[in-house]
Amino acid sequence: MNISLELPLTAEKVAQLHAGDTVLLSGTIYTARDAAHKRLVAMLDNNEALPVELKDATIYFAGPCPAPPGRCIGSAGPTTSGRMDAYSPRLIRECGLRGMIGKGERNQAVVDAMIEGHAIYFAATGGAGALIAKSIIAAEVVAFEDLGPEALRKLTVKDFPVIVAIDDKGNNLYRR
Repeated sequence: MNISLELPLTAEKVAQLHAGDTVLLSGTIYTARDAAHKRLVAMLDNNEALPVELKDATIYFAGPCPAPPGRCIGSAGPTTSGRMDAYSPRLIRECGLRGMIGKGERNQAVVDAMIEGHAIYFAATGGAGALIAKSIIAAEVVAFEDLGPEALRKLTVKDFPVIVAIDDKGNNLYRR
């Protein structure tokens, strides 16, 4: 059974989810890969305002392909989440980031920050970027346009399919 969930996330919504749950997300998510994460953390280091509000937000670790004619986005598959492990704990603790979407394991520092901050990590299916893109109904670059596919994008999604890989209690689907 799929759980339908409206974004943004809250601690209460996250608390209802468990590792292994299949979820259909609808609402706003942001794309950001390692280059964008590095810039976000540099902005925090310099006491600069971030280009988007991350409290209760969800970041999708993806660098979408250009949109083909008639579509708002091209293939949008997940990238390896471990590349963001150096940045995620800080975004969770200092900015209130609530959700992350990617593929693969996360390190213990990320899991600890997730437990502390009541955040969640969803897995998207690698290799299914074209299929996933069908759940994206709007896309716009909101920051770091010079990064091309790695720019920070705001996506509007409808029934975006994910699996809870690590919940806010530290239960980890990868370690079952």
